[in-house]
Amino acid sequence: MGKQKGDGGGRTKNRPSSSSLAASLLTSSSTAPVAVGFGGYVGSSRLDSSLSNEDSSAFLDIDSEVAQHLKRLARKDPTTKLKALASLSALFKQKSGKDIVLIIPQWAFEYKRLLLDYNREVRRATHETMTNLVTAVGRDLAVHLKSLMGPWWFAQFDANSEVSQAAKRSLQAAFPVQEKRLDALILCTSEVFMYLEENMKLTPQNLSDKAVALDELEEMHRQVISSSLLALATLLDVLICEQLGRPGFENITAEPKHASKARTIAVSSAEKLFSAHKYFQDFLKSQSPAIRSATYSVLRSFIKNIPHAFNEGNMKTIATSILGAFQENNPVCHSSMWDTILLFSKRFPDSWTLLNIQKTILNRLWNFLRNGCFGTQQISYPALVLFLEVVPPKAVAADKFFLDFFQSLWAGRNQPHSSNADQPAFFQAFKECFLWGLCNTSRFCDGAESVSHFQVFLIDNILVKLLWQDLLFCVSSKGKNREISGSSVNPSEDSNLHFHKKMVETLNIKYPLSYFQELGKCVIEILAGIYSLEHKLLSSFCVAFQETCLQLFQQKEIIERHAENIEQIIKFLSLLERHAMQKGEAWPLVYLVGPMLAKSFPLIRSLDSVDGIRLLSVSIHVFGPRKIVQELFAYKEECCYSSHSGDIDSDLDSRIFMQVFKETFVPWCLHEYNYSTSARLDLLLTLLDNEYCHDQLCAVISFATNSKHSEPGSLDADHIVILAMLLEKAREKITMRKVGEHSSHQQGSLPDHWHHELLESTAVAISCSFPPFGASDSRFIRALLGGSREGNQFPFVSRNALITIFKEVLKKLLTFLLESSFTWIRDAGSHLSSLVSDLRLENGNSINVIEMAQFALDILEGSFFCLKTPDDDSGIVSSISAAVFLIGWEFNMGTAIDDTLEDESKEKIKTRLAFCESVNAFHTKINNQFWRSLSIDNQKRMGSMLIHSIRVAIFKEDNLNTEEMVSLCCMWILEVLDCLGQEQHEEQTLLDQLLSKGDKWPLWISPNFYTPKGSAALNIENAPIEILGQVSGHHKFVSLIDKLISKVGFDKVVSGYVTHASLSLHEETTHNEVNSRTWLAAEILCTWKWPGGSALGSFLPLLSAYAKNRTSTSEQSLLDSIFNILLDGALVHGGSGTKSLHDIWPALGDKVEDIEEPFLRALVSLLLTLFRDNIWEAVKATTLFELFQSKLFIGESVDMNCLSILPLIVSVLIRPLSRGSIGSGECNEDVDPYAVEENQVQDTIKSWLQRTLLFPPLVTWQTGQDMEEWFQLVISCYPLSATGGTEPLKLERNISHEERTLLLNLFRKQRHVAGATIQLPVVQLLLSKLVVISVGYCWKEFDEDDWDFFFTHVGRWIQSAVVMMEEVAENVNDAVAGCSINDLDVNLKKIEEIVFISDPHPINNARNALLSFSLCHGLLRCQPAEESDSLRILKTEKWDRILDRIVEGALRLFFCTGISEAIASSFCLGAASIILSSRHGHLCFWDLVASIVVNSSPHVRDRAVKSIEFWGLSRGPISALYAILFSSKPIASLQFAAYAILSSEPISQLAIVSEDTAVCLDSNSSIDQDTSRPDLSSEETVHLKEEISCMIEKLPYQVLEMDLAAEQRVNVFLAWSLLLSHLLSVPPSTPLRERLVQYILDSANSVIIDCIFQHIPLECLTQGLKKKDGELPAELSAAATAATRSISTGSLLFSVESLWPVKPVKLATLAGAIYGLMLCVLPAYVRGWFTDLRDRSTSPLVESFTRTWCSPPLLANELSQIKKADVADENFSLSVSKSANEVVSTYTKDDSNMDLVIRLPPSYPLRPVDVECVRSLGISELKQRKWIMSMMLFVRNQNGALAEAIRIWKRNFDKEFEGVEECPICYSVIHTTNHSIPRLACKTCKHKFHSACLYKWFSTSHKSSCPLCQSPF
Repeated sequence: MGKQKGDGGGRTKNRPSSSSLAASLLTSSSTAPVAVGFGGYVGSSRLDSSLSNEDSSAFLDIDSEVAQHLKRLARKDPTTKLKALASLSALFKQKSGKDIVLIIPQWAFEYKRLLLDYNREVRRATHETMTNLVTAVGRDLAVHLKSLMGPWWFAQFDANSEVSQAAKRSLQAAFPVQEKRLDALILCTSEVFMYLEENMKLTPQNLSDKAVALDELEEMHRQVISSSLLALATLLDVLICEQLGRPGFENITAEPKHASKARTIAVSSAEKLFSAHKYFQDFLKSQSPAIRSATYSVLRSFIKNIPHAFNEGNMKTIATSILGAFQENNPVCHSSMWDTILLFSKRFPDSWTLLNIQKTILNRLWNFLRNGCFGTQQISYPALVLFLEVVPPKAVAADKFFLDFFQSLWAGRNQPHSSNADQPAFFQAFKECFLWGLCNTSRFCDGAESVSHFQVFLIDNILVKLLWQDLLFCVSSKGKNREISGSSVNPSEDSNLHFHKKMVETLNIKYPLSYFQELGKCVIEILAGIYSLEHKLLSSFCVAFQETCLQLFQQKEIIERHAENIEQIIKFLSLLERHAMQKGEAWPLVYLVGPMLAKSFPLIRSLDSVDGIRLLSVSIHVFGPRKIVQELFAYKEECCYSSHSGDIDSDLDSRIFMQVFKETFVPWCLHEYNYSTSARLDLLLTLLDNEYCHDQLCAVISFATNSKHSEPGSLDADHIVILAMLLEKAREKITMRKVGEHSSHQQGSLPDHWHHELLESTAVAISCSFPPFGASDSRFIRALLGGSREGNQFPFVSRNALITIFKEVLKKLLTFLLESSFTWIRDAGSHLSSLVSDLRLENGNSINVIEMAQFALDILEGSFFCLKTPDDDSGIVSSISAAVFLIGWEFNMGTAIDDTLEDESKEKIKTRLAFCESVNAFHTKINNQFWRSLSIDNQKRMGSMLIHSIRVAIFKEDNLNTEEMVSLCCMWILEVLDCLGQEQHEEQTLLDQLLSKGDKWPLWISPNFYTPKGSAALNIENAPIEILGQVSGHHKFVSLIDKLISKVGFDKVVSGYVTHASLSLHEETTHNEVNSRTWLAAEILCTWKWPGGSALGSFLPLLSAYAKNRTSTSEQSLLDSIFNILLDGALVHGGSGTKSLHDIWPALGDKVEDIEEPFLRALVSLLLTLFRDNIWEAVKATTLFELFQSKLFIGESVDMNCLSILPLIVSVLIRPLSRGSIGSGECNEDVDPYAVEENQVQDTIKSWLQRTLLFPPLVTWQTGQDMEEWFQLVISCYPLSATGGTEPLKLERNISHEERTLLLNLFRKQRHVAGATIQLPVVQLLLSKLVVISVGYCWKEFDEDDWDFFFTHVGRWIQSAVVMMEEVAENVNDAVAGCSINDLDVNLKKIEEIVFISDPHPINNARNALLSFSLCHGLLRCQPAEESDSLRILKTEKWDRILDRIVEGALRLFFCTGISEAIASSFCLGAASIILSSRHGHLCFWDLVASIVVNSSPHVRDRAVKSIEFWGLSRGPISALYAILFSSKPIASLQFAAYAILSSEPISQLAIVSEDTAVCLDSNSSIDQDTSRPDLSSEETVHLKEEISCMIEKLPYQVLEMDLAAEQRVNVFLAWSLLLSHLLSVPPSTPLRERLVQYILDSANSVIIDCIFQHIPLECLTQGLKKKDGELPAELSAAATAATRSISTGSLLFSVESLWPVKPVKLATLAGAIYGLMLCVLPAYVRGWFTDLRDRSTSPLVESFTRTWCSPPLLANELSQIKKADVADENFSLSVSKSANEVVSTYTKDDSNMDLVIRLPPSYPLRPVDVECVRSLGISELKQRKWIMSMMLFVRNQNGALAEAIRIWKRNFDKEFEGVEECPICYSVIHTTNHSIPRLACKTCKHKFHSACLYKWFSTSHKSSCPLCQSPF
């Protein structure tokens, strides 16, 4: 009823089941039952109306709206009922009580039906509506109460908690006071009983009048019965129970009115029900647990309230049902079952005699217990002792009953469904029942003897044979989640069975982990209870305990089970301590343990039993040493000590105790070293008593070091190891006591108790000894010193002895260090030995040295934490610590040595390596916290030693290569900082020591380490030439510092940043110190390059990142200080390093390395970095500009050093000083005046121009003048920058008209020298630079003479480079022609000499010429709207020829380098590599060449190609282009230029197709292809150029397995790009295109498409949804965009231009573009690949990618071409529907016509085009199908535009109507692939065939006969 099918129907804890809950059902705080649910309709008649006729007429006047809702309540649909109830609730709240009271009769009828509804929500809503009704009606409800009370009371017990709570709320709303609710119930007693009786008569068949499923009816019936029975039970408790004893009504003082009458009615009605339902026996047999549980509740209520209902006639039947109820296995019923059984047995004890007790009751009870009470341990176990109380004594045989009872109970202790809480309940019940049995024996036995006999019987059979045996054989587990095995012995076995048999008979039962604890506690509490009852009863258990222990001690063989038994007894003793001894009970010692030990001690001692000794130790720990000693000797009458003991229970006299200890236990425990020594020593330590501990230890030490056993100061090996073990155990116990473990007994010793002269002298003697050492010598010293771990570093020796021992350890370690093969290790060892006073090192051979060192290490491993104990000034602690570090570092070096060492040195290193590895392993185990816990002085000394050692290693050690040495030293420094640099100031101190001045450091700067700011001066005495011999160590040290900065941070190493933590944030910010090491930054920058790094590559990026993150004044001061140091150095040395720097473009940062002078190079790189990263901006640039301007003049004279470095500095500063930039093609009008600072800069530049104008022209320059410097300075003021790609350069400054005039005058001054010839290279270089900036900044003012001067010199410079490069190409050609592979090295050397450019001036001049021409060419290409007069001059034929000639020169340069590479590649790869390396030395030059080549015109390219071909070298222009494109060391600009030329006309035709194929196809192209064109056979295939054919045909499968960025893979993609671009450029339906397509189909493997999709991550498309580009991965987004663009533009140039340097995203762009273009030109080819895909996961992803990004533009393009196609005539027409992606073709001929619809799929072209005939007239069905198939074949096989396929199909129609015979093989006139017509005729049958069809026929049939007539063809 409202519950979902399949839910349990049983009662839960919340459901009331007895009279104890009766009153709670009537109170506001009652507990709700749990949800179950039922539904339906009870009875077929309405409620008997008590209304008068007058009221009946009023009833007919019910409000129509209310009536409508009441009518809807009869519907079957629960949703309708819920809506109707909600509406009624709302109406009841709105209407008055008088209006509502009229509908109560109708409501009462519906109310009864709704309470039995199957849906619980309906029932809950019913009670909520009832609440609103009774609230509105109020007292008027009384008239109708009797008709409502029955169902109302029944509803209180609904199985669903929400429903029952709602019912209670409605009842409380009607009767808020408790007494009123009781009165209402009393008033309606008869009606309630009648309603409940009616419910109990129901069956599933008559439960409802509606069509309901059978399973629902059965569920409804079960819930009605269970709720009715609960209602009946509670009703009897409420009405019949005595008033004062009625639960819940204690506050009611007077009996309610009519209570007596109601009680009488209740008794009478209950008796009738009891009789009518046959004592509810049928309900007890129900299959429903809820019904059975409710029935038990009803029977309990009858027993309690109507006992007279049970009589002789029904007693046996009822007793059988109740007392036999232990067969009930459903947990739901057990609570009410136990209540009923206990109450019934108590009220009717004689009922037991009516039954077969064994069969009916006991057997069922034993089964119930064996099954763990079927899961109700928490309920059933507490009831067992109550059950024993009500068992009639005469009804059972005591011995058998209790034995069976406990055995059954024991057997059910371990159930798989039991919880952890069930264990305590079980053992508590077992204990209570057992003690109850002992205490109540007299109920079952007569006479004292019988009682005693029965008690002993229970103890023997239950306690001993059941509990004790299980406890003994239960093996506990230490694992948290593990289980343990329990063992048991069947108590029914004969008691005389051999002990071993008992031991091995185990039951493999699994118990929870806490089982042993609970079992032991139970046994102990039972023993305590027995002792309280009668202590003599303990004797039986004590005897069994003693026998068990004795038999275990007597076992000769130690087996696993034996050890486990001993362990169990020991644990049992521990439990005795916890549960008995702590309560002050004495019986465990007196009756149990004491007698057992007294009998066992002689056996333990004689057998030297380890288990016995352990048991004795535990007993002493539990009971105390003196009590155990007393028990041991008090029971031995022959013991000589018993006379002194007085009373047995008193402590031994102290003298006797000590005598026993010294004479018995000490000799026994220390007599020899064997298997039991450890246990005996534990026993000895356990015997230590607080009062006598000192005397006891003296006795022990004296005995162990007695001169009888050994010489003074030395011991034999056995006593050494025994003493070591004893000290270790003593230390462990002291440590455990310190941390609070085992603190229950405080007997034992303190560290001071172990101080003894004999121990100290022995330890010192051993530590000073020489090899060979005893096996336990180091162990003895470790045990004596302690300190193996934190917390036990308390030595058992004095401070002096401790220092002596550690000094000996240090001597042995230093001796080892001094024998090292590494120089720096020996130096470090000598340094350590010099720091420790009074330290004399011994010499020995290498083996003895290692053995001594190993001995020292053994001592250290066990006592290292003891180093914190001595607080000396001798440096022993710091030296030992440093030695440990150094030996570990030697291991690091030893494992990194290479093969360059001599064999002897290598062998020596390997000999020491094993020990070094041990020390290193020991070192790594030490926590850094230990080092930091040492005293400050020790930390400082150790840090100084280690830093000194690292410096020695980096400067002196040469056994390792530099990078490995630097890495190791960096690792060591980090280790030292981590261990000793806990505070920031400590870390800075260590760094100061590392960076301190030495003989070889620093070289460039002389820092002042005594000033807080770390000021510095130039190291003038160390000139660069003088320090070349010291570079190695210096560079290694700088490499170390660079690596250290990358690890710990720039701020710590260079800036020395320290933060002093304080209480507030403000305070912290005010306590920051910067101990700046600016000199260090300057030193690193001057060093410039070092192993593994450089200033540009590593240091400057770190400096920049640091400066960006910190903007405080201190950081700016750091940068200024670095700048000032470098400036001072540059001003001193700068004049010598600027001559080699000639570039003005690209940016200076690319050429900084060409500056030779270290200070100037460092200064320029620093400025470039700071301004490039916007750390310093324009304001700072202005300040620096003014600074240099001030330094340029010293009075009236010029500082030449400053002038020599100033051009480089200005070239850096001028860019941030410039406000804007202008493009080379923009109109350059005069700009607004600059700001004040900018005007000052401009005025300065103008003054420099004016000073330069004073010089004579460059051609008249003589050496010795400073004219070059001033020209360089002026040129540096006019920067240029690249825009990227092939775009022209742009200007970076806006200059005023006056400044432009000055610059133009300077340019014109150079051309006003008549007849002058330029001779000096430097003059040419300066002039070429001046030309560049002049044309860039002054081109608008150029006149024709200026342009003439410009082009004359530009052409001359470029031509000089062309001549030089052509000479190189010719020489390479000649060299390779005469080379032999046998003389490879000689030939490679020869080629290297050929390509070497000894004089770079022509290249530099040509570079500047190309740069200036690029600017000019860019101006001409931009073509502004209003051309200036200067540009108009150049727009004449004269200048066009000059421009073309210069461009042709650039092309010749381009082809020359390509030809050289192609020729060299034909010889060997090494030769080609030489050519490529020569290119990389002039990247700027070749970038400019490539830029001009890309922008060259087709006719200039054609002329250049022809001139190269005419040259006649072994390789031509095409080979040159391919050599550059597929270069192994690519230069991006050159490769793109090569691709651009190869992919454009007129080169493309020559670059793709071989010459013979091109000639053949060209000759055929002029012939009419319809009629007279010869049919090429399939063998006449096209041939591609060798350079790309090998990649197209052979490489795809190899590429598939290559790395995604492999060079060969990129080359294959480029080859396909060229092929596809060329194929797209070839006109459709030409022989060349058809043959190219056929070539691709035949020779090109479609695996290339698989390679393409390796670069396109399709896995993110698994959702099948189109995402925005921003949400896609970068590679997928790039590929998608490129595919769309290539389809739209038909070009791949954009993807190739951005390809280099090759990166994943760029490759994805190229792959996507290739795929898009392939879809355009080879759709059928791609479709074939897609159709053959076998990977089902890949196929939908490819389709999704194509449909989303490729198909839309492709469809639009196809439909647009079809629409524009000129194919329509009087017989054929086309119509296009872009929205539907359809093309309708209509063909009309004479009286025949046909309409074909061509549908393009959304994922075109992956999915085939569909063709359908929608209208046909005058055409046979056969021909119609043939034409449809023909159209389908044409459009699906077309590798090109669909428009062309339709055109060919239409031509095929025309041919057929013209009478041309179709091919009998393909049934088409025009071939679907090569578009030929049938021409090959059979000589017999005369039928003509397509050559391709016939070739395929011959190939597949393996015959050469005619397909029709079968005659030979």
